[in-house]
Amino acid sequence: MLDQFREEVVIKRNRTFEGLAMAVANVTMVLSAIMAMFMLQSVMVMISAQGFSVEMLIYIAMMLLVAGTAVLLFLFKDRIRTEYEYTFTNGTMDFAQVYNNRKRKALGTMNIKNVEACGLVSSGSFHRYLNMPNVNKLNWFLNRDANLFYFYFTKDSKKTILIIEPSDEMIDLIKKNVGQGKFQTN
Repeated sequence: MLDQFREEVVIKRNRTFEGLAMAVANVTMVLSAIMAMFMLQSVMVMISAQGFSVEMLIYIAMMLLVAGTAVLLFLFKDRIRTEYEYTFTNGTMDFAQVYNNRKRKALGTMNIKNVEACGLVSSGSFHRYLNMPNVNKLNWFLNRDANLFYFYFTKDSKKTILIIEPSDEMIDLIKKNVGQGKFQTN
């Protein structure tokens, strides 16, 4: 018996903004770190020359703000370049989020047979499930103009609709394995 396997990585089609945002984040991070070091040096000189005063708190707060900006950019700049990875293996789908081709965060695993309904976002059934009360919506896609696909399922008495952007080949694999009557077209 042959295994059914397909792995796909979804990236933004227009990466111009990502590249620009990444460049701005890197420059801002470096400049903030340099500025924070100079501010720290100035504060140390002022404390040793004048002693600690209430006005010094403003300079310390500004220094901490600039240093905090550098640290936050260092920790979170990789999230600017986000990709999604979908892996289909014999009726089971694994989802992951990849940051800057370095950090991988597993989002979850789903057995296709456990979904209650699935189909294209452009179908009327999607809007019917989306408008249900207390539905948790998970957007695991990057391109709004893509051929988006949804899964509707209940886990731990919590209704969830998951939206992804698979290729036509993966949609065909899902259709074959989802079970009768679960693929919605209307």
